[in-house]
Amino acid sequence: MSESILVVEDDASIQELIVEFLSAEGYDVNYVNDGLEGVKKFKEKEYDLIILDIMMPNLDGYSACKMIRKSSNVPIIFLTALNEEVNQLKGFELECDDYITKPFSFNLLIKRVEAILRRSGKSDNGKFILFEKLRLDLDTYMASIDGNNIELTLKEFNILKTLIQKYPQVITRESLLDSIWGYDYYGDTRIVDAHIKNIRKKITLPYIKTVKGIGYTLEKNI
Repeated sequence: MSESILVVEDDASIQELIVEFLSAEGYDVNYVNDGLEGVKKFKEKEYDLIILDIMMPNLDGYSACKMIRKSSNVPIIFLTALNEEVNQLKGFELECDDYITKPFSFNLLIKRVEAILRRSGKSDNGKFILFEKLRLDLDTYMASIDGNNIELTLKEFNILKTLIQKYPQVITRESLLDSIWGYDYYGDTRIVDAHIKNIRKKITLPYIKTVKGIGYTLEKNI
């Protein structure tokens, strides 16, 4: 089954070209031309990815993203004419997965879509995410490298899941603490470091990079 993509874009000519390019690649594409309709469409079916403009009538892309994030971690790509750093930072703060500014290359857009769907795609056997040799099965909460299972605790699994889904972003210790331990946890962020240390021992591959004073990100083996 082909992956389903929702395009939320109010510029008719750009919308038409995006839909044409994605459809030619075999994706199942739905489209609407304003943010409110986009949120309604999202609630009607399960999508594998959403491409979202920011400046739209009725409901802007930031607000639409915020509403979607209340109930879903579906990958979101902002595709917008807003190219200032402050706009991009706001997009990533709202947990978008990528931010592409107009004008853009349609071939590049396709490659970005492919990359995100690889990291959070669906297989015939269920939903999984990949990073190099590491595979996380989101249905069974099992991790494996080259087909060999790794025993992770639920929190260790969720830390790796967050790092893979947000790659190449740097994830702060505070963000990991909030998202995995919950807002009710008031402990020291060093508990995150302890879990990272355990994960490194178990996966034995140097994927997790420490960004001094900030947090963690993933790094590919070159």
